[in-house]
Amino acid sequence: MDYVLKKTVSSLFTLFVVIVLVFLAFRIIPGNPANIILGVEATPAQVEELEQKLGLDQTLFEQFIHWFKGVLVLDFGESLRFSEPVLSLIHERMGVTFSLAFMAIVITIFVSIPLGIIAANYKGKFLDVLISIGTQIGLAIPSFWMGIILIMIFGLMLHLNSVGGYVPWSENPLRAFKALLFPATAIAIPQIAILVRYLRTTMIEQLNFDYVRTAKSKGLKDSTILLKHVLKNALIPVITIAGLNFGAILAGSLVIEQVYALPGFGRMLITAIGDRDFPLVQGMVVMIAIIAIAVNLLVDLSYRYLDPKIKLK
Repeated sequence: MDYVLKKTVSSLFTLFVVIVLVFLAFRIIPGNPANIILGVEATPAQVEELEQKLGLDQTLFEQFIHWFKGVLVLDFGESLRFSEPVLSLIHERMGVTFSLAFMAIVITIFVSIPLGIIAANYKGKFLDVLISIGTQIGLAIPSFWMGIILIMIFGLMLHLNSVGGYVPWSENPLRAFKALLFPATAIAIPQIAILVRYLRTTMIEQLNFDYVRTAKSKGLKDSTILLKHVLKNALIPVITIAGLNFGAILAGSLVIEQVYALPGFGRMLITAIGDRDFPLVQGMVVMIAIIAIAVNLLVDLSYRYLDPKIKLK
């Protein structure tokens, strides 16, 4: 219980720091934010009206307390461009981005674990070398460039995928899946390369431990030792890396959305930045931070299942 409480408090503190930094980031910009948003042609009356709307006529502490109270109930204010609550705009686009990120995570896990096991089991042999070459290529190519390559191969040459063909899951789940499959694959490939390398290394280390020799002396099959004992211990550092890489997967989703013309967070965030829609940008950044911190908390808590030593603590 102490472990869970400690990790939860640590995550909440991290989130609070992020909220403070996001708030200050838009207050330390030189000049009046209202003038920046409205431009040089704005009249003093327009500037004053926007200052009141954004609460800029209050002290910095009062502004933060007002905004922080809103964040606690996920009220990020109103978008300046769309004149709608920021949360409703986020909710509209959330399904696309997080579906894309979730599919990328699933692909990463289901591909990297078998490849890592094969590479470790056949250390130094042909399959290991082949997987090593593949991971080198995966690490060398950025996800957005991989997305373009997949468009050229599966879209222009094989006609299996088309850019901009996304429809909501509620309308046509099959079309939604097909529209997200290739962009999710483009995001997953660099992450697969990273996890395969970590899993291979940790499994090779585990195979040299005494408990493996003891299990063999008891007559256990190599496959049983590998999958039931070695893999479970090897997954602990791998899960850590996977949790840390969730932010990279989410960031990759925002970029890939531009390549595949998907109506998700990425396009709206770029539009909000271009339009100087500060409330919308702030809300999206905080929401992304909440999701990323929550995922890392779940990863930390999963150690209690994977590592008996943490349970004893």
